[in-house]
Amino acid sequence: MRGEESQTKNGTTRRKLSRALMEELRNDIIPFWRTHGPDAERGGFIGQMSNDLKVDQAASKGLILNARLLWSFAAFYLHLGDESCLAIARRAYDYIEERFWDVEHGGAFWLLDPDGQPRDMKKKIYGQAFLVYALSEYHRATGSEKALCRAREVFELVEAHARDVDHDGYLETFERDWQPAEDLRLSDDDLNEKKSMNTHLHVMEAYTNLLRVWPDTRLRARLTALIDLFMRHILDPRGRQFRLFFDEAWTVKSDHISFGHDIEGSWLLCEAAEVIGNPRLLDRVREQALAMADAVWREGRDADGGLFYAASSRGVKDSDKHWWPQAEAVVGFLNAFELSKETRFFEAALASWRFIENRIIDRRHGEWFWRVSRDGAPDPNQPKISEWKCPYHNGRMCIEAAERLERLAT
Repeated sequence: MRGEESQTKNGTTRRKLSRALMEELRNDIIPFWRTHGPDAERGGFIGQMSNDLKVDQAASKGLILNARLLWSFAAFYLHLGDESCLAIARRAYDYIEERFWDVEHGGAFWLLDPDGQPRDMKKKIYGQAFLVYALSEYHRATGSEKALCRAREVFELVEAHARDVDHDGYLETFERDWQPAEDLRLSDDDLNEKKSMNTHLHVMEAYTNLLRVWPDTRLRARLTALIDLFMRHILDPRGRQFRLFFDEAWTVKSDHISFGHDIEGSWLLCEAAEVIGNPRLLDRVREQALAMADAVWREGRDADGGLFYAASSRGVKDSDKHWWPQAEAVVGFLNAFELSKETRFFEAALASWRFIENRIIDRRHGEWFWRVSRDGAPDPNQPKISEWKCPYHNGRMCIEAAERLERLAT
């Protein structure tokens, strides 16, 4: 009898969580971006908005924001069938095609000025990866053959120019004409090194989505090789945490630990192996994913359910809680629960969501705060919309978590 009662209680909790996630997506995330994201005067989308909804008219328009908006609203349309989401996705697709696409050298510019003219024409592979990811999703949503052709074109450019044929993997940054760049950093916070975990994670993510719609033998081989790179070079010797920066020969250049990337990577590795469809590889990856989720569960969580931002080999070094690791924690812990059936992982996912509800969602202005301090105070100086702040992490969390909860229910 107690077992039946426990199952009934767990089922009720999962249904409530699924409903709460969909309400957040439908009633907060989508309406916020549909209302505040588009740039009605200059086309496309605004570059930056403060937490209290003041638009910075001088802000650059970034490839990352625009590609993530394209992916997000295409995914929202696929999941919900909401035509208003498809309209935003089309707006993003058209603006990328008209303004970001480099007709002379291929690929997309990194930054545009507020009027849509190139401001930074570098080809950062992180950005090209998100372009592939987004175009593949737009093809899934609309059947657009042109979008699929563009995704394949960027794949060929990345493979031709960015792949390290001597040591494998992908180099970080190139000039407009695909010649090597001197400043390789993705942002001012990153190291000026030849390779990074972050770029490889999102190339893997992009190739996974492309393989869904283009079952190409070479693409499948490159995605398989990427998973192998994570196992051999990017994961630490214990196989529990990502190392973040490397030279071209994979010498480690940092002892920084990113709990958000670790829990995100745990489920993205599983997704990649699932799409590849090799059972032996999938078993290996799932074992690795559980080890990573366990490490985050043990070392990255605070008592309030939130995920710390960063650590080093000496312990937590940044106890702030940024919006995106909290979103990835919900998905990553649910993924670990699916794989292991260990209740602690479901409880961690639920605690992450409750922390988001209580601390991260901005009940006054809408959407989510960029970060809160360890005591739960939001940082009002961080933007609500920016080159990096978008509905990709939180919107995807709602979809991914709801799908996992549905599978668990059946």
